[in-house]
Amino acid sequence: MAAMTSRAPVPRVPRRGRRAGGGDTRGTIVTAARVEFARVGYDAASLRSIARAAGVDPSLVHHYFDGKPDVFVAAMQLPVRPADLVAGVLAGPAEQVGVRLATAVLDVWEVPAARDAFLGLLRSAVSHEEAARMVREFMGREVFGRVAQRLQVPDPELRAGVAASQMIGLALMRFVIGFPPVARASKEQLVAIVAPTLQHYLVGEPSRDAPRGLDSSHGE
Repeated sequence: MAAMTSRAPVPRVPRRGRRAGGGDTRGTIVTAARVEFARVGYDAASLRSIARAAGVDPSLVHHYFDGKPDVFVAAMQLPVRPADLVAGVLAGPAEQVGVRLATAVLDVWEVPAARDAFLGLLRSAVSHEEAARMVREFMGREVFGRVAQRLQVPDPELRAGVAASQMIGLALMRFVIGFPPVARASKEQLVAIVAPTLQHYLVGEPSRDAPRGLDSSHGE
């Protein structure tokens, strides 16, 4: 009988390249996304670049998140998905969009944890260009920008920008600077004052006496 020989186990060579899912893959993606957004801004970051920074396959980013806005919300620990907020704002007649937008944003700020997350990002934006760029691009594109685009009005980016400036300015006066009349006002009071301005910014017709800019007839 031939002598039996035993084979030594073949050592397993670690696979190189992107990691498959496992462990806290979602947390790894969120951490990498936070760095990537700070490095290049919201607009320039992509799901592929975030996956590359996290060392995972891009399909895993799609597995854990619905899209770039959801990754940003998780990375910045924001309290609400922009798609949900925008859907609520647009669920009704255009004549009341200012009221719904003001109410939706103020409702978010009523929740302490949500307010703290938003204000943390806002305070960083005041002194850090990276944070300012993220706020500017995210709010302009994913929140106010989507509302203006869906309303199909002239100059949607400009309208979205001035509407965003209204609510960000209100947040600064109410929570950061603490201007007493604004800080003490009820949500209902603020909605009554701010909503008509938002309505005009988003869907109102420009005054005939105003400089052109919110007018689609630039060439006339």
